Amino acid sequence: MQTRAEPSQTLNQRIRADLETRILSGEWPPGHRIPFEHELMAQYGCARMTVNKVIAGLVAAGLIERRRRAGSFVARPRIHSAVLQIPDIEAEVAARGESYSYELISSRRRTATLADGIETARRGALEVLDITCRHFADGRPLALEERLIGLSTVPEAAEADFTSIAPGSWLLRHVPWTEAEHRIGAVNATSRVAESLGVAKGAACLSLERRTWRAGEIVTYVRQIFRGDAYSLVARFSPQG
Repeated sequence: MQTRAEPSQTLNQRIRADLETRILSGEWPPGHRIPFEHELMAQYGCARMTVNKVIAGLVAAGLIERRRRAGSFVARPRIHSAVLQIPDIEAEVAARGESYSYELISSRRRTATLADGIETARRGALEVLDITCRHFADGRPLALEERLIGLSTVPEAAEADFTSIAPGSWLLRHVPWTEAEHRIGAVNATSRVAESLGVAKGAACLSLERRTWRAGEIVTYVRQIFRGDAYSLVARFSPQG
């Protein structure tokens, strides 16, 4: 696991960079145990204070979590940004006391185009998993989802069984991320959306678009269109953000 230090790097920075790389690359998945402090001390030939400072910094960054008497582990992906949560629709439906179900409509691999709205597509061929699916609450259509997953960032998505789990839920449970962008707006149902959601053409709907990155590389782009009479977004935050 050791790498040669850059001349400008302190030992503290090198240890942190090594651990961050393994977490953000997915080499250490959520739940993976970080080497114990004495193991890192021996590996890097440093004092306990140095290791403790690195671990504390990674905890503050939300990348790892400490468990009493068990050690430190790669944290589960955070499900919030500064203001809005990244919603797990299944969990939200369950929290309302309703029965959740999901339908995979289509899934295929293809090359992203500039029309997909993924900036990294400008830098060359980007293979994505193109997924369309629907979410239901108590058997009633709730949302139509169109999602792209960057396979260079999340290659394991190509083998995931999205017939049994929604891609958003799968990503939240398996893939750490470092940055997200939301775009929310009111839209009117097109013929296709109206048919998918069981509403009249032109009915008011809520559109949620989101891009998520890991270390500057696209994880996913998704557009979810919710029935306007069945979904709302709530954000709670302090003056400090």
